[in-house]
Amino acid sequence: MSRNTLKVLAAASALAALTLGGSAFGADKVKIGFLLKTMQEERYQHDKADFIAKAEALGAEVVFDSANNDEQAQLSKFENMLSKGCKVIVLQPVNTGTAGKMVKTANDEKVKVVGYDSMLVNGPLDMMVMQDSWAVGKLQGEAMLDWFKKHRDGKVEGSVALIMGQPGDSNATAMSSGALEIIKANPGLKLVVEQSHEGWSTDKAMATTENALTKYKNKVDAFICNNSGMARGVVAALDAQGLADTNKVFVAGSDADLTNIQYVAQGKQTVEIWKKVKPLAEKAAEIAVALAKEPDKKPTDLVKVDKTINNGAVDVPTVVTEIVPVTKDNLDATIIAGGLYTKEQVYGKK
Repeated sequence: MSRNTLKVLAAASALAALTLGGSAFGADKVKIGFLLKTMQEERYQHDKADFIAKAEALGAEVVFDSANNDEQAQLSKFENMLSKGCKVIVLQPVNTGTAGKMVKTANDEKVKVVGYDSMLVNGPLDMMVMQDSWAVGKLQGEAMLDWFKKHRDGKVEGSVALIMGQPGDSNATAMSSGALEIIKANPGLKLVVEQSHEGWSTDKAMATTENALTKYKNKVDAFICNNSGMARGVVAALDAQGLADTNKVFVAGSDADLTNIQYVAQGKQTVEIWKKVKPLAEKAAEIAVALAKEPDKKPTDLVKVDKTINNGAVDVPTVVTEIVPVTKDNLDATIIAGGLYTKEQVYGKK
């Protein structure tokens, strides 16, 4: 056998070993899906980046997608993740009332589903990772009470608008119920607007605010909004009337989008609830990878849970992550110290 032939055989043998090793290594990589309802809000860039970074660090391959708040588009993307061989799908549902069907489909194919951020109903979720949305609304309501006492001579009296998200969405319902509990417990408060908004739309929230200001001759004292985007719509409508001033009108949002944090710094918005995304996304990634790597184990044997929540179908093991109210007074100690945004981003260059 010639020397050249030996070289060729040696190279082929090395290539075969490399290929086998690579495929063996690849087999260890579990595939998980991460399906968000939208990328409309700025915060979802953080959800996506934090989830993928954590999952990949744990040795997983991530199939990511979002659904532009379109229920049918989400169903199609979910089915696509199943066809791509995802062993676990982390799902933030567009429609919390109907997404249970997707979970059942996945379970039939031995694929686990972890709920993310919004609890779906009537579906056998394997696990849930969320913030306490009811507590978000309660924190907004409590901040409003403090505002009334400070700006209305110690009295909790005035008119309140509740700017709610997607009709029927479990997160919107929970946040609103937390705020409503505070409003109803204070008889001096009059709820003049209680309006849902398709797609959590900034523009629709702005239109609702404009109509309310016209109807009540600019005499609406407080606006509690289920997310940052709708709070921006409220501030835009107030700005047009010279009322985007926290000394004049209370505005609360939730998600900690940069523009809203800037509004807090500028005194246009009173409070923004920071639903910390990084621990939420990273915990979801950890859970998904753990379930994918040990599919035969019970989820509760692999993950420490905070509580169980009945969603109409099953008692869902649930992990709850942190929320923080952000005001002008604690902005530096929370948002900036926590590394979400820099001082320059919030206050501009000086």
